[in-house]
Amino acid sequence: MKLYQCPSSPNCIKVRAVAYELGVELELATVNIFKGEARAPEHEALNPNGLVPVLVDGDFVLWESNAILTYVAEMQPPFAPTSARERADVARWLHWQAAHLSPAVTKVAFERFVKPMSRVGPIDHAAATTAAADFLRCSGVLEASLASTAYLTKRLSVADFAVACILSSARMVGLTVDACPRTKDWLARMLALESMRRAFTDARLATMALYEVDRSDPAQD
Repeated sequence: MKLYQCPSSPNCIKVRAVAYELGVELELATVNIFKGEARAPEHEALNPNGLVPVLVDGDFVLWESNAILTYVAEMQPPFAPTSARERADVARWLHWQAAHLSPAVTKVAFERFVKPMSRVGPIDHAAATTAAADFLRCSGVLEASLASTAYLTKRLSVADFAVACILSSARMVGLTVDACPRTKDWLARMLALESMRRAFTDARLATMALYEVDRSDPAQD
């Protein structure tokens, strides 16, 4: 299987982390989203949304990171949920991450960091404040849900990887779960997994390599 990905993207990190956790081999192809490669015709032929990650398994092309997570989990049946209720529980958290947690983090990042750096427009402070409040509400949901379980569902699942990777990226834009002790402890345990450490190391090294390439490009001077 081949994964088209941007190493620093949380949505790509979580796919690599699950693959590492399960021992699923992936051929990695880097798509430099900062240079518009995700919008290149050859990439949009794989994903018309012009986004990463994209998984290609033979003649099967799959986009949407949480769908990819579920597919990779099926490569190792003991890890994948087995009952209808367990599958629904995992799906619940994957949908929640995509519909509630990620938009809050993305909005704060866009208003407080992307706009000032790229000068694409005035900062919408009200929108950033609203998104930060949404993040706090999401943190409260996690804190309540972890009151009686060690993981988001009855056992470690792709849902834990999906949510943990987004929370890790949230820290880089000043959003933390420090006020939620159970969530903070769960996140620390997730980030301590060797699979997660390896995926984040990939991201750091690849980002450094891309930065060095840009610095060596005369067009960047």
